[in-house]
Amino acid sequence: MRVHEIAKELGYTSKEILQELHDLGFTEVKNVLAVLTDEQVAHARFLCGEGPEPDTLPPKDRVKEPASEPEPQEAEAEEPAPEEEAPATEDTDEPVETLEEPAPAPLPEPEKPAEPETPESVLLKGPVTVRDFAEMLGVKPNVIVADLMGMNVFASINEKIEVKMAQKLGSKRGVKVELEKKKQEAKPAPPPIVEAPPPKVDKPDELKTRPPIVTMMGHVDHGKTSLLDWIRKTRVTAKESGGITQHIGAYTADFQGRPMTFLDTPGHAAFTAMRARGANLTDIVVIVIAADDGIMPQTKEAIQHARAANVAIMVAINKVDLPQANVDRVKQQLQQIDLAPEDWGGQTICCPVSATAGDGMEHLLEMIALQAEVLELQANPERPGEGFVIESQLEPGMGPTANLLVRHGTLKVGQTFLCGPYAGKVKALINDAGKKVKSAGPSIPVKCLGLPDVPEAGAPFRVIADAREAKGISDRMLAESRVRDLQSPQRQVTLDDLLRQTDPDSTVELPLIIKTDVQGSAEALQHALGEIKSDKVKISFVLCGVGNITANDVLLASASKAIIIGFHVSKENGVNALAKREGVEIRLYSIIYQLIDEMRDAMRGMLQPESKETVLGQAEILQIFDLGKKSRVAGCVVKSGRITANAKARVLRGGEPIFAGQLGSLKRFQNDAKEVREGQECGMRLDGFSDYEAGDIIEAYAVEKIAAQL
Repeated sequence: MRVHEIAKELGYTSKEILQELHDLGFTEVKNVLAVLTDEQVAHARFLCGEGPEPDTLPPKDRVKEPASEPEPQEAEAEEPAPEEEAPATEDTDEPVETLEEPAPAPLPEPEKPAEPETPESVLLKGPVTVRDFAEMLGVKPNVIVADLMGMNVFASINEKIEVKMAQKLGSKRGVKVELEKKKQEAKPAPPPIVEAPPPKVDKPDELKTRPPIVTMMGHVDHGKTSLLDWIRKTRVTAKESGGITQHIGAYTADFQGRPMTFLDTPGHAAFTAMRARGANLTDIVVIVIAADDGIMPQTKEAIQHARAANVAIMVAINKVDLPQANVDRVKQQLQQIDLAPEDWGGQTICCPVSATAGDGMEHLLEMIALQAEVLELQANPERPGEGFVIESQLEPGMGPTANLLVRHGTLKVGQTFLCGPYAGKVKALINDAGKKVKSAGPSIPVKCLGLPDVPEAGAPFRVIADAREAKGISDRMLAESRVRDLQSPQRQVTLDDLLRQTDPDSTVELPLIIKTDVQGSAEALQHALGEIKSDKVKISFVLCGVGNITANDVLLASASKAIIIGFHVSKENGVNALAKREGVEIRLYSIIYQLIDEMRDAMRGMLQPESKETVLGQAEILQIFDLGKKSRVAGCVVKSGRITANAKARVLRGGEPIFAGQLGSLKRFQNDAKEVREGQECGMRLDGFSDYEAGDIIEAYAVEKIAAQL
């Protein structure tokens, strides 16, 4: 058998077998094609734990006998004389006896006792190979291999064993095996943590007046965007789906030579998070209230956000040109929530306006400018820019973009900046009119290109001069984010899990993948769907991202059995075919009302139908008739209600049910009956039950499946 053949049989490489044979002293085996003797094969099998221990010692452990070498030469010389073969054999034995006295001198070398060399303890730095561990213990590797086999562990001499396994092996031989503790002083000094530089404190002489940031907030359809349309002389509402604003927009406008920045936030209840973020980015909040509608739930919510942000609050009472407008009623409502108007003795500026007719708009802008003067808004335009993300999105041809609002300093093209956890370089700045600009100062909103990924809406940004420093901060923040995600993994629920949850007391989860055109809409949808109250159905978000629906989204939905919800996005090429093949449902929406209503219906559909039981009637057994060995019929009289032929029935004895099943037959005299009413006699037989007794009550009932309620 050749080396490569035995290696293949034992599951090792040819080089490993060749090296082992050399270590045993079989140096005559030169290469993997060499033919092995039976002795060499036996030693190879034993080392690999595939055979018994050979009877012969390997060459390296054999005792050399110097006197035995010349004898074969004498025998060869006398070979022609056959009659001398026997004496030659006898002569061969005699010298061995005469050489026994000098032999003990070389014997102690190969037969050194292993016990004295066995250490009392061994220190390991980690997993160790069988060969190295055997050397530490002062034993042969095949001994350790045999010990491992006794523990049902099959390992070659080159395989590593864990510290715990080494401790068991050492304990068996009286050797204490310990894991070497890393010395704290030996550790290399960790790299310094790169932290963002502290914000600069501006000197009074560096500050200059900046434009006010004004946020329009209020209930849906009360005219916030229409007011901005009049201010900017545009028609934004005509472009909005359903006539409502579903993103945060930032615009600049001039009034009598004084610039102002306006933020338009959605008024729908789903955009609570967006309105909260808008309030925190602003100096002045204008609460828009329709004169014909009054204060609504989202109006109160917007006021709460403005108060929490500790910003100046003004009120614009819109739609005063309508016949049903009642300005005094609105002011009365304001006074009830501690926003008393100035003309009623309070401190809240109230401006009756009409966005369509333009009535009172000049006065509103004058009051905003006056409020800005009172606040004495200032900033240093010479320092590096910093501010917040208004919106972020993934745009075709542009990649990740972010609408930024500069609060301090100036943001310039070519600067390195840190936006949320992402470090980027400003490639281009686009103002609200769609024109490219080279810089943006305090209170100016711009769209920024140059980010590696889409940041979260509301994330802070800051210019950092050193690109390497910005990259270091970004890497640390992204690493910390990944660690947090790994420490709190979210288990995704499959459709099989949902189908197995038949317990009416259990909670069913509906996994969703949300894809929107901007980050703010994703947050808003999460909030809106999370607000659907149900004790039986819970929504879990597999993914909430920005951009069109891709093939990766479909594969993720297929793996997690989720529904894909697209809001103001489209599907990339090939997505429809892949979704059909994977059985993934994709729903696209452009109006949030429709989305929420349909998702609520989907949640109802996931629940198991509820069973409603209706008792049809009761009959008392008067007599039992035997029709055969195993067939008995109960003669009954209907006490209440009615008994139908296809009804389910239960037998009550002493008021306790003893059987429930299907009514097998119902007869009136000798004929089959479809129904027997109260006071009539009948014969009944139940499937699977014949142990009737006089006085038992047979109760007929029907089970109806009804749609489950959230």
